[in-house]
Amino acid sequence: MNLPSRRTFLAASATAAAAITLARGAQPAPSEPFKISLAEWSFHTALFGKKMDHLDFPKVAKQEFGIDAVEYVNQFFKDKAKDQSYLAEMKKRCDDLGVRSVLIMCDDEGWLGDPAEKKRKAAVENHYKWADAAKFLGCHAIRVNAASEGSWDDQLGRAADGLHQLAEYGAKLGLNVIVENHGGLSSNGEWLAAVMKKVNLPNCGTLPDFGNFQIKRGEEYDRYKGVDLLMPFAKGVSAKTHDFDATGNETHTDYFKMMDIVVNKHGYHNHVGIEYEGSKLPEREGVRATLNLLNKVREQMRGKTNKG
Repeated sequence: MNLPSRRTFLAASATAAAAITLARGAQPAPSEPFKISLAEWSFHTALFGKKMDHLDFPKVAKQEFGIDAVEYVNQFFKDKAKDQSYLAEMKKRCDDLGVRSVLIMCDDEGWLGDPAEKKRKAAVENHYKWADAAKFLGCHAIRVNAASEGSWDDQLGRAADGLHQLAEYGAKLGLNVIVENHGGLSSNGEWLAAVMKKVNLPNCGTLPDFGNFQIKRGEEYDRYKGVDLLMPFAKGVSAKTHDFDATGNETHTDYFKMMDIVVNKHGYHNHVGIEYEGSKLPEREGVRATLNLLNKVREQMRGKTNKG
């Protein structure tokens, strides 16, 4: 399927695209090297186990960790995407706490790169309700996946087609559509960067995740190279953690090296979302350890800036 030209798309949605650029794209001189947000997946065990309520997530973020920006996961309010009273309660709780809703991570809505055109279109349309909900909540984006199957080129074309369709809808709302490296070819930095170039729309970008570079069992893509390749398109960053050593450093990712790529090499100063996914520490302790590590990185960056 031939994708509409970038010029045609921009002419049709210039106002919405401009709004996205002004609201989210242009970054003012930062007061901090980067901002910190909290991804809801960090509490997936508690949420799935009914030991924590989705509506309480912003309160936990703000009151327990001092974090004033949250990233939702649609799995924890799966049947509420069109429930205006529920969404209004979510928004009210954030407003009351001074917490910003950053994005909604969307899963289980079909493959945006499905080989069957009808299924691909259905997957695109399945995401509309989450885009609408994100807009209502004040989010700047929905995070989606670029799942497909087939050859490298086949998957690239199919994923780009689905993402292009969804990004067109998002542009009408002034909303970004961002793709996470999340298994399969999407965890190959070159492939996902190529998808972004093929989509070639200002509101379609990436959410580089530090820990999601397993293409398949036994095949791991270099995480530092992957993040480096995806950062030119990034409209968010996911600070994935699993395990920590005795000094508080993550054992799988050198956070000082990774954040140097994110901030200093690519000039990214927006939200970096804590996403603890380990099992050795309880979830709240894992979040705290990740927050402490990011603060340590941020302090070092402040020190270098002051010396400079």
